[in-house]
Amino acid sequence: MIDRDIKQCLGQMIKGVQVVGAAHDGVRRAYTSHWFEQVSFEEPIVMASVSPKHDTYPLMVEAGRFAVSILAADQIVEGQYFSYPGRKFRYVADEYLTDWPGRDHVLPVVPNSISWLHCETFDRVTMADHELLFARVVEVAPLRLKEPPLLYSSRLGWRVTGDKAREPGVSIRDQLLDRIPVDD
Repeated sequence: MIDRDIKQCLGQMIKGVQVVGAAHDGVRRAYTSHWFEQVSFEEPIVMASVSPKHDTYPLMVEAGRFAVSILAADQIVEGQYFSYPGRKFRYVADEYLTDWPGRDHVLPVVPNSISWLHCETFDRVTMADHELLFARVVEVAPLRLKEPPLLYSSRLGWRVTGDKAREPGVSIRDQLLDRIPVDD
């Protein structure tokens, strides 16, 4: 069990919300994640953290690929639905999941998301209670890129991306560069 103070500090982190979906042998499943990240600037490499207990996990491993739907702020219902094991809701909300069109294999995605990412797994690392799947993004579908994303914090709950943190026209970087002494 995580120490209470550590848990509260970690709970301050706020992250984007995605739905990760996979399919294999005619079965498709998805789960809500806020533990999905880009992990490289040089290549389009991402990491998905998933519990081996989740019903999506074996499909991700067997298929060697998965899809990620980046949720918009107006998709809290979809985010909440996929945050529970599918068996809890008995997979009743078929309208929250569709197949990426034009594919020769099934990639389940959430309709009307900000974007979809097709990811092909190339490495897995086992952690204490999760497995990290590293994958290359091999295809994207930009859908509603101007929409604000849905965010989540274990302490603050579901959130919408807010206002900009900087004033327009103000460059913190330029202000810091101006402080560097110029050699004569």
